[in-house]
Amino acid sequence: MAGPTTAERGARTPKGSSGRPSRPGEPAGRGFPSLRTLLLSALALALAAGAVWVLYGSTWLRAEHVRVSGVRVLTAREVQSAAEVPLGDPLISVGTGDIEDRLRRELPRIDTVEVSRSWPHGIVLEVTERKPVLLIEKGGKFTEVDSKGVRFATVDKAPSGVPLLRLAAERSPSLRRFDSDRLLAEAVEVTGELPGEIAEDVRVVTVTSYDSITLELGRGRTVFWGSGEDGPAKARVLTALMKAAPKAGHFDVSAPSAPAAARS
Repeated sequence: MAGPTTAERGARTPKGSSGRPSRPGEPAGRGFPSLRTLLLSALALALAAGAVWVLYGSTWLRAEHVRVSGVRVLTAREVQSAAEVPLGDPLISVGTGDIEDRLRRELPRIDTVEVSRSWPHGIVLEVTERKPVLLIEKGGKFTEVDSKGVRFATVDKAPSGVPLLRLAAERSPSLRRFDSDRLLAEAVEVTGELPGEIAEDVRVVTVTSYDSITLELGRGRTVFWGSGEDGPAKARVLTALMKAAPKAGHFDVSAPSAPAAARS
């Protein structure tokens, strides 16, 4: 039997096809990339390579200076020295997280710090320092304690307006259940719950046991606070009691439902 004629073969071949049958798995009609596609790909690669060179290889975007903000007791120079910013390195490669960790480790006075890049040449260190709410005196020096109970610095001179903490619980049975750190935390919590005017007038906080905290105020007045429990209620009662008995010298709010005031 005779095979198909040339005309018949041409009729079966789609227009524009080379006539070569597709190999298994090969998309039908696949051709070579166009010149435009090749040019766009080359341009994209060139731009990417250029960006990498600008960020890492050129001298245009290098770390050249450090700016510090938020310091109160610390100096900008102290912070810059502890930060150890690698000046001269590409700005993009400066490890901001490493700098933050280093600052918190080297300068315990720092509570939080945010390190950011300031293009094209700067590193910015935004510092928040810890603020003392209590002082512990020992050997003529003062250890500062913040609102989280962290002992963060020892200074020769007591900061103005910060109460002195006296932990006098050496013989108290409370130490069997609550160590000195727990008692310190209770004292910190009490100072944080005091109304503003009263808090500013506190001179000494004495802790003799978990349920025996006493505040010494100006003009020789004292407040027996008791334990650290029911702090907000005790603060409200104390405020009302001091207004009702302005000449009293001693206030007892250890049981806020039955407060008392006396002249001495």
